[in-house]
Amino acid sequence: MKNNELGTKIKELRLEQRISQRRLGEILGFSNQAISAWESGLREPDCDSIVKIAKYFNVTADYLLGLSQI
Repeated sequence: MKNNELGTKIKELRLEQRISQRRLGEILGFSNQAISAWESGLREPDCDSIVKIAKYFNVTADYLLGLSQI
């Protein structure tokens, strides 16, 4: 993703929930390093991971990808 919209959305949602990268990783089954890499735009989660993130935060995958507002 060119502008890291996905990582920005993940970070915004995580901060709204007031949870650390480590805690989000524990909840979703990823390392805190993976969460950090996603948020900083160094890597992107695969499709299954995007679905898992969307379900946890109760948003759509389209929202995470910047294709819809909600």
